[in-house]
Amino acid sequence: MEKRILVVDDEQSILTLLEYNLQQAGFKVITAMDGEAGINQALSHLPDLIVLDLMLPKLDGIEVCKQLRQQKVFIPILMLTAKDDEFDKVLGLELGADDYMTKPFSPREVVARVKAILRRTQIHMDPPVVTEEESDHVRIAGLKIIPDHYEAYIENELLELTPKEFELLLYLAKNKGRVLTRDQLLSAVWNYDFAGDTRIVDVHISHLREKIEQNTKKPVYIKTIRGLGYKLEEPKGE
Repeated sequence: MEKRILVVDDEQSILTLLEYNLQQAGFKVITAMDGEAGINQALSHLPDLIVLDLMLPKLDGIEVCKQLRQQKVFIPILMLTAKDDEFDKVLGLELGADDYMTKPFSPREVVARVKAILRRTQIHMDPPVVTEEESDHVRIAGLKIIPDHYEAYIENELLELTPKEFELLLYLAKNKGRVLTRDQLLSAVWNYDFAGDTRIVDVHISHLREKIEQNTKKPVYIKTIRGLGYKLEEPKGE
């Protein structure tokens, strides 16, 4: 089925360039030139992915991202920015963007990144068999992950995760008990070299803890291994 991409950018030349190249790659493209129109298009069409510029009239990209996530719209978002600014990057990811690209960029690079994000969010990863009756599920104490449905539960309550948060949680769970470095997580979950931006991993780990841990200051599932990275483990009994 043809995938729909929403491109939100206030520069007509960039909008036209991305629309053409994405259409050539086989995508159906919807466009908007300001933040308010971007939100309306996203809610009306529910695209498979949003390419979202950071600097937009009416509502900037960060506010668009924030409002969509607040409305429980977890469509993958690739954020674009003319600023090579680490604060903007981290803030965008904290508010729910799934990936980031800095202008200038080649249209082919954007198309490749879009394909990679869609591939990651749709791939059916084979989880380990952890129970006889639910061989397609990953279960660790009160945490249950269903890869084929892209769903995760904590104590039978559905978690509201972005695609990237889900992928990170699943990868940690499939490697239960193993210490994974930030670079390993970047390579495995983001699928390309993020040029040392390991803060991206920290941001997503923080989000996951807020959603699955009762006390984020004393996490029982996702542990920080100082100087190394993170690991997900079975909570120890009282």
